This record gives sequence, structure tokens and C-alpha cells, in this order.
Amino acid sequence: MPAKTIMVQGTASDVGKSIVVTALCRMFKRRGLRVAPFKAQNMSNNSYVTSDGGEIGRAQAVQAMACGVEPSIYMNPILLKPNTDKTSQVIILGKVFDTVCAQDYFQKRQMFMKYVQQALDKLRQDYDIVVIEGAGSPAEINLKENDIVNMAIAKMASSPVILVGDIDKGGVFAQIVGTFELLDDEEKGLVKTFLINKFRGDKDLFMPGLKWIENKIQRKALGVLPMIPDLGIEQEDAVVLEKGCGHPERSEGSDIKILIHIIHLPRISNFTDFDSLSREQDVTLHFIKKPDRNIIPDLLIIPGTKSTIGDLDFLKRQGFKQYIQRCLKAGTCVLGICGGYQMLGQYIKDPYMVESNSKETEGLKFLPIKTSFSREKITEKVKAVHLESQLEIEGYEIHMGRTKHFDGAEPLFKIIEREGESAEGYDGVVLNQLDKNILGTYIHGLFDQDKFRRYFINKICALSGLPEYNSDDKIEQSHRDLAYDRLADEFEKCIDQNVLNKLLEEQCV
Repeated sequence: MPAKTIMVQGTASDVGKSIVVTALCRMFKRRGLRVAPFKAQNMSNNSYVTSDGGEIGRAQAVQAMACGVEPSIYMNPILLKPNTDKTSQVIILGKVFDTVCAQDYFQKRQMFMKYVQQALDKLRQDYDIVVIEGAGSPAEINLKENDIVNMAIAKMASSPVILVGDIDKGGVFAQIVGTFELLDDEEKGLVKTFLINKFRGDKDLFMPGLKWIENKIQRKALGVLPMIPDLGIEQEDAVVLEKGCGHPERSEGSDIKILIHIIHLPRISNFTDFDSLSREQDVTLHFIKKPDRNIIPDLLIIPGTKSTIGDLDFLKRQGFKQYIQRCLKAGTCVLGICGGYQMLGQYIKDPYMVESNSKETEGLKFLPIKTSFSREKITEKVKAVHLESQLEIEGYEIHMGRTKHFDGAEPLFKIIEREGESAEGYDGVVLNQLDKNILGTYIHGLFDQDKFRRYFINKICALSGLPEYNSDDKIEQSHRDLAYDRLADEFEKCIDQNVLNKLLEEQCV
């Protein structure tokens, strides 16, 4: 018998659909069910590499971890990675398909729907329940004809829909009722309940409003979920970084903290690489959009990007090359990851015009490397040894570029495994010359390894003349499990279990 499904749709982007799906996944796991997340189409530059070398949205990987299962390409069969305002790289079942504009994408809708159906059928064969996530809003009238992620999927799966509204944005009554009224009769029939998310204050004062919505749309509320501070679960949308952008000074008591600045690139990808750093007690971490005249960090990071050449131009126009020079002279360590690593080199070649119309672009010229883009994307899980500390790390690579070193550049890591098979090779560059302390690597997720992260932070502390801090091992894994359970605990307290159980009991499979 195929698995039952339940779907979470929202009144807009960033209303908390991904978190609600994560909560449901963890809750069903704790009930002893085999559960998997599913999102037909995800648009995000924040991605993850599965154990078989496929690329999916990071949010679905996080949700799979909450389920206690290995992330799979079937959990996100279509991933769109925007590289300009009008084009996106299309990933189908983990592999690059093409780079297309919206019109070309919509013309291939029927083909894409076959992959979506295949993926959903596979999950429904392997699990007891599949929790499906929508995207944006099902009431976006201009997009409904080519829908591949909202009501089209609810209909495909005959899935009951939970409609989520964000009261923190304001106008939640219009959000819920307006979205519902813009649906056709068949779609309205699929919406079985609604959830108010990110509530602050006295819930009793809101109850008359909740009853009004129930009467207006003739649906019983699933519940009211509060704003949960410092949840510690990775976020999907880069919009969350806006709150961390600026040029803050060291916070109170931060004389014992190192200051880390991460450049907020326009097409930043895999920004969750730094979540584990931000949770360290002796770290103050901020994303910055422009160079600061007065504040010099202890560590400056250029992160990954979906548009290396475009974001390289952004760095040059914003004056970041001069800022990096100032930071290096002041003793700052500079780290480039993936696209950031490529930018620090001498030049980037794009012979097949994978990213731009320019076949060669001058880099920032801080590292003795040169990069050339290939037609084929590397997406691999790797294990490596940090050559200086001899600590082992695990991570993943996602890049089109092939980078070569020259002038006797020293590697940062020794690769010992790719895709579960023994491997030999090196990754990255270390440059320690005079006033320069620059590192580069292709490996995402390296700071999720507790021992290496602690070693790296203590190294920065030593360079900055700050005391070292020792923390317990296995912080990151225990943090994740605690965060998932905390979310599920809060969710279970705030929802009407009878409403949820009825959704599952009445579903025909």
C-alpha cells in the first residue's frame, strides 16, 4: 500500500513552511513511522549532496535528518538554482539538466511532471508517510497554469493540505482568507485546515480572530505556533541573512570572542556552512554587504555562490579587493570556499560560457591558482584530512570549476574518500607569506566537524592574541537532535492532534 501524504502550503514565501514540515517529520518519526519529506520543485542556491552524488535542496536534507533517514534525490526531484534574475540552472533527480529562462522551463512542464511523479511514487513505496512542502503561495494567479509544486502536487497525491500563514508579517486574516478565496472549488476541497505561525504575545487575545477565520472558510484550525527564538535549525531562504547584515562592533563581553565577517554575495549559496560557527561561545559572526571603514575582523570569509563571475564583479565594484588587502595587513585570516576560493585566484576561464558571456575574467589575485569552468558539474561527498592538524573532516563539493595551483602552492586538505570509495588527491590552498594568511577550499560543510571547527577557531584565536576555548566533542550532532526535538515538542503542544489525526485517517490511498 502506498504511503499516506500530508502537504504544507503557505500564503507566501518565508511563512515557515519548511519548519512546519520539519516539525511534522520529527513528530511522525517519534511515533515510530517511517517518514520522508518531499518538495517537487525547490528554488534555492542552498543545496546538499546526497550519498550517491546527487544535488538537492538543503531544506529537504535537513528535513530528512529530522526523519532520521538518509537524504535522497527523490525528496527534491527538481532543484532550480538561480544564476541571474532571469535564468536558473535546472537540476533533475540530482543532476544538471540545463540552464533555462522561465518561458523555456514552463514549456517543459509535462516532462518535469513525469520526474516528479516518479520520485513521489518511489517515496510512497518506501515509507509510511510522506510530508510534502509547497512553494510560495498556491494563489499566485499568474503561475497557476504552470504549477509544478503546489496544488498540482496535492491533486497528484490526493493529499490533504495545511495552509500556513505568518502572523508576524501582519495581515494574517487576509493571508488565510484571501488565499483560500482565490482557489478554485477542487483546490478548496483539498485545504483541510490552517495553521497560524510565528505568534507572539497572549494567545487568548487572538482566539476570537482564530474563530472568525474558522467560520469564514469553514475549516477548523490546526493550531497557533509561537515564534520560537534561536531554534537552531538551518533556514532555506537567504532572506534570513538580512537580519545579520551590517557592520556591528564586537558585542558586549566580546573581548574574549573572535569576530568573523562573511561577505553577503548577491548569489550566495550554501550559507548554512557557517551555522555551526555561529553557535560557538567565543565567536561573533555577521554577514556584510559592503566593506567597513573602521572594523577589521579576525576572520573574513568569501562564501560559495551560484554566479562566481557575477559576484566577483560585485566584489570589485564594492571595493572588497582593497578591503581584503587592508584586512590581510592587519593580520586577518581570509578564507574562500568554493566560488569564494575561485575568486581569490589569478583568473577564471569560462570557455563554454557556462556562467557568463566573458571567456576569461581577472580574479582578485590573492592566491596562486587559476580556474576553468567545465560543462560537467562535480557533486560529490568527500572525506579529507586537514594536513596541518591531521584531523579528518567530511563534507561535499558542488562546482563547475576545475582549479589548478602553481608557484608551489601548498594544499589545505588531503582527499581520502570520494562517494564512499577510497581516493587520493588534494584540495585547496594555504598561503602563509609575510603578512598574508589566506586559505581556499572546495569543501562545503567542513565546520560541521566538531574537532576541526574547534581547532580552526583556536588557530584564529592564537593569530588574534585571544584565549582559546575548549568545548565538548559531538556538539553539532547533539545540537541538531535537540533542535529537532525542541521543535517537535513545541509543535505537539500547540496543535489540535484530533484535527491532524483526522487528516490522515480520512485520506484514501
